[in-house]
Amino acid sequence: MDPMAAIRDTFFQECEEQLGALETGLLTMEGGDCDPETVNGVFRAVHSVKGGAGAFGLDALVRFAHVFETALDDVRAGRLAPDGRVLGVMLRAADALADLVRVSRDGGATDAERDRLLVEDLKALSGSPQPQAPQPDAVASGSADGGDMDGFAFQPLRFELDAPPAPAEQNWTVRFRPEAGLYAKANEAAVLLRELGRLGSALVTLDASALPSFPDLHPEGAYLSWTIDLATAQPESAIREVFEFVEGDCELDIAPAAGQPPGDTGGIGDIDLAALIQQSQATMAAAPVAPGVGAPRAAEPAPDTGIPNPGRASRPADAATAPASKATIRVDLDRVDGLIDLVGELVINQAMLAQRVSEAGLPRSSNVALGLGDLEQLTREIQDSVMAIRAQPVKSVFQRMPRLVREVSAMTGKPVRLLTEGEGTEVDKTVIEHLADPLTHMIRNAIDHGLERPEDRAAAGKPADGTVRLAARHRSGRIVIEVSDDGGGINRARVRASAVAKGLIAPDAVLSDEETDNLIFLPGFSTAETVSDISGRGVGMDVVKRSIQALGGRIAIASRPGQGSTFTMSLPLTLAVLDGMVVSAGGQTLVTPLTAIIETLQPRTGDVHSLGSGATVIAIRGTFIPLVDVGVALGYRAEPLDPARGITLLIENEGCARAALLVDAIQGQRQVVIKSLEANYRRVPGVAAATILGDGRVALILDVDAIVAASRSAAGQAPEFTPAAGFAHV
Repeated sequence: MDPMAAIRDTFFQECEEQLGALETGLLTMEGGDCDPETVNGVFRAVHSVKGGAGAFGLDALVRFAHVFETALDDVRAGRLAPDGRVLGVMLRAADALADLVRVSRDGGATDAERDRLLVEDLKALSGSPQPQAPQPDAVASGSADGGDMDGFAFQPLRFELDAPPAPAEQNWTVRFRPEAGLYAKANEAAVLLRELGRLGSALVTLDASALPSFPDLHPEGAYLSWTIDLATAQPESAIREVFEFVEGDCELDIAPAAGQPPGDTGGIGDIDLAALIQQSQATMAAAPVAPGVGAPRAAEPAPDTGIPNPGRASRPADAATAPASKATIRVDLDRVDGLIDLVGELVINQAMLAQRVSEAGLPRSSNVALGLGDLEQLTREIQDSVMAIRAQPVKSVFQRMPRLVREVSAMTGKPVRLLTEGEGTEVDKTVIEHLADPLTHMIRNAIDHGLERPEDRAAAGKPADGTVRLAARHRSGRIVIEVSDDGGGINRARVRASAVAKGLIAPDAVLSDEETDNLIFLPGFSTAETVSDISGRGVGMDVVKRSIQALGGRIAIASRPGQGSTFTMSLPLTLAVLDGMVVSAGGQTLVTPLTAIIETLQPRTGDVHSLGSGATVIAIRGTFIPLVDVGVALGYRAEPLDPARGITLLIENEGCARAALLVDAIQGQRQVVIKSLEANYRRVPGVAAATILGDGRVALILDVDAIVAASRSAAGQAPEFTPAAGFAHV
């Protein structure tokens, strides 16, 4: 792979992180929290995007980011108050910056007129002419998108340090010696010197004495250093901020200058690297080359004078008390997926070994059985560790929602506040990748249909601003995500009338409140009177339900008229493994997710009662609970099993409703590897997935909610589905 292409890909990955931090910071400021750390974080995000874009010659991105950065610098310096008007412009600028990053990565074009107006708005915020945006002329020539590095040649490096000097309050001497790591991370010394020159009047002196002869020149070495005499009204912290991203990869010494202020040279001219190399060759020819001169030069320790140097940058070796940063690496997702597949095969083979030992009749105290127990524990720990690698906080999805809320709020004319909770809740990456689409539909629906208009909210005694809350948390081995609003709730009469008008239900259908609420998930259902960019086509909530079900999850609705609605999604933490109860029904081996089971019990004949129309209930501690014969529900047998001869699994579905599943017997509890049935065969109602047992047979993993729901609706009718047709002899 082209090294520059790899660095470019890394840059755009980091841009996504910086843009997320930018939007989060601006929204935090919009909420009233404008502490210096938040403002500096927003500034650093734009500054980082601009710096990396300059290295790749992305001129349009650099120019826009520069104007944006200048306005943020005014906020940071206290020259511009971050009020609603200012933050509104900056939030729109953040969207435009994200579009420019996307276009720079994928190609295409942005709305040039929108970008031009945003630049004018950003400049108008400061009320003064902005400095000319820097041009990335300190890097090698290439294509406009930085992708073509053929024909690379040394060009004179021009440092434009002739910015109008600020009133000099203090003179500083800055000694800057990059190390090889600085360049390896795609940083550029020329860009840093240019930014330093913007702080005031600067005289830059190049030290090329460490440059070896050309044959001894190491391609990844760092030999040049600079001394900068700087006259500026800015404090020392502003000087350090120029180098804040490279402090660990350079020697940096900042100290008050001794003597008179440096003269205003208007900057330095061209530095011809070819001439410097020729000069170095002549110098080195007269003196022997020190051993190791071709290798990257290590930092030389400063002499110990016993006097602390307040201008010296904090380095890891200098500050023992500095907190160590957490090391991270970027790994291709395909490699992680491959590792998870191998761990899944390890789990299956461990189960097969356990099956063989059990069939051999070895005692549990034998060395083989004890060793197998240790292997099982180790396998589980490996599996947990590997799954933790794929686990990601839902923050990556939640961060996309504020922009959506702003857009829909502007389109509907409804002021909306978005509150988020549990952004650090972790879930498997495969689940996260499928969350964005359903959450987008649900939030749009909450704003468009759930929240009232400001005048209606005022009449109801509510604040003019509506509130949408997005929350995530862990519960019983699953992740629960709630989208709620404080609107008017579901108008059930209107929902029913719309469903009847569209022919989705019969006019005389008797529906409970819960069943009426769930009508909004039917394909083609909509209560919108006109089709708009937001709603009216009857596909939004249907997409939500299908997306959640495809992930093995469930969605439930709780609505109170005049107070709002809450949509609760319950999803598995991972789509790779689960803990299950292995049961048999109708001669088939099945797996029931352990998280759905509350308890198991042996029913007595007197506790089971028939209600007619095929419905059966069982009395458990004074409560009657629907009883579902799994073998009949899946079509494995035609006649129900005598409850006294079976085992009952008391389960709780995602809506917290309880039911009892009747099976023939329980074989045991074990961890199983989930294999997608839909991807390898087809979607089967009542079956969530499949797995491979220790004896090599395929077992179906039950979708307990679907089985209970189908059994209820099919009471008094033929079974709604018979998925066993293709699996009767698995």
